[in-house]
Amino acid sequence: MSSNYHNTRIFFMAHFMIFFLFLSFSQSSANDDNSPSIICKNTHFPSFCKSILPTTGNYSNIYDYGRYSVHKSLSTVRKFISIVQKYLRRSKNLSIPTIHALQDCYFLADLNKDYLSTTFKTVNKTSKILPILEAEDLQTLLSAILTNTQTCLDGLREINSTSFDPWSLRNDILTPLINDTKLHSISLALFTKGWVPKDKKGTKITQKKLVFRNGHLPLKMSERNRAIFETISRRKLLQQAADQILVSNVVIVSQDGSGNFSTINDAVAIAPNNTDGSKGYFLIYVTAGVYEEYVSIAKNKKYLMMIGDGINQTIITGNHSYNVDGYTTFNSSTFAVVGQGFVAVNITFQNTAGAINHQAVAVRNGADLSTFYSCSFHGYQDTLYVHSLRQFYRECDIYGTVDFIFGNAAAVFQNSNIYPKLPLQNQFNAITAQGRTDPNQNTGISIQNCTVKPADDLKFSNSSTQTYLGRPWKEYSRTIYAQSFIDEFVNPLGWREWSGDFALNTSYYAEFNNTGPGSNTSARVTWPGFHVIGAADAANFTVSSFLLGDYWLPQTGVPFFSGLL
Repeated sequence: MSSNYHNTRIFFMAHFMIFFLFLSFSQSSANDDNSPSIICKNTHFPSFCKSILPTTGNYSNIYDYGRYSVHKSLSTVRKFISIVQKYLRRSKNLSIPTIHALQDCYFLADLNKDYLSTTFKTVNKTSKILPILEAEDLQTLLSAILTNTQTCLDGLREINSTSFDPWSLRNDILTPLINDTKLHSISLALFTKGWVPKDKKGTKITQKKLVFRNGHLPLKMSERNRAIFETISRRKLLQQAADQILVSNVVIVSQDGSGNFSTINDAVAIAPNNTDGSKGYFLIYVTAGVYEEYVSIAKNKKYLMMIGDGINQTIITGNHSYNVDGYTTFNSSTFAVVGQGFVAVNITFQNTAGAINHQAVAVRNGADLSTFYSCSFHGYQDTLYVHSLRQFYRECDIYGTVDFIFGNAAAVFQNSNIYPKLPLQNQFNAITAQGRTDPNQNTGISIQNCTVKPADDLKFSNSSTQTYLGRPWKEYSRTIYAQSFIDEFVNPLGWREWSGDFALNTSYYAEFNNTGPGSNTSARVTWPGFHVIGAADAANFTVSSFLLGDYWLPQTGVPFFSGLL
């Protein structure tokens, strides 16, 4: 064997070893990039994330870990439901506030089970970025899961400090639920990182040009249904065949016995279950009158439309409150809706508990793709609970005092009137209290082309009541006022702290091109979370971008504008 051959062999072997070491290092680096420690940097709770994600098994990327996290979230929700059921079976030994809080938790966990089941079916079959609409749907559901869990926590904390019960709620429910909240946050973060497109701007659907007359929707229905409707209604429906809102069936609620039902709840009960809206809305026409009943539109009552005879003509009223009746804020509502695709038109909703009874909700809305058009909401503290999912309000009147538009939905208000009222002595008014708890939630309150003026009782009083645009209820509170008229009674600071410096750095409060004497931003708060924004940023909180409303609002028949004015 020649020395040249020997040297050549050594040369190639040396290079092969170098190449092998380089390849091994590269593979190791790639694997490290997909390890739990790296994946968890995308989450809000990286330490907790590393403690729950598997370190062995067939997990190689964010999709694998995302699927694992969503499935684990689903398992914990099922376990939590069984624990709550155990406590409710012992309800005769529990205080009334505790029972109410646990009933809320069961209700909300049952929704979470549905949302997680839906999410897991999708993430389990794909490892790529989803189309914009599908991604938005699932991010909305995962955001709502966090909201539902937080609502349960808030209710339990309220009663845990004031009531004594024979079992330890803290050990059995409260502490595990805090960890569940972290897990759901991780599921949301990994889904957002892996499946949600970075650019959420989709192709717009051209809005149909619908004809409105005195706030009435053009309804497309069978001759039989039209005859039924017009037998009671004092007005004739539009007769155009084109561009009408499809209605599958009509029932009429009338207190004088001339309709199908005398109560709203009886009409809701016979609505079909789990429809997809393709055959039209189930229409409940509620004639003029004062309906003293507590109405709940359940999750299986989808695509239900409720039309009244007008604001202050058709009135749904109740007086439950947190302070007196032992209800949680969540279940104090006069009217509650979770059924997808709900539409309300020409109705007044109110809670008459009064300022003295503190938290008392008129409407609690947790219905995805829901719409309120030409409606009014009357209360004091916590009037309108925009709890979760995607919501739109148009040409509505909202009255209240402390935190009277609050919650953690993605909610847009357009062309509406916001009326702060006279609160209790030594109270101040905060119009909004937005409840975003996680930076990956696609939620917030957007108030566009609205009018903020004092209600008459505040306007003509000699009170020194201070009114603010909002305050941060939760850590990542997010509220935007755009192109709205703000009257002079609003405090020049604009915004009020919740408690000390809580959320002043992490909240997002913004104003864009507002008018009126109260819109001057020169003396506004100097928090890091407050911003005077331009058109590019404001556009992110319009119907088109924030709700993707171009895809679903046209079918409601409710007028809207997609972007900035």
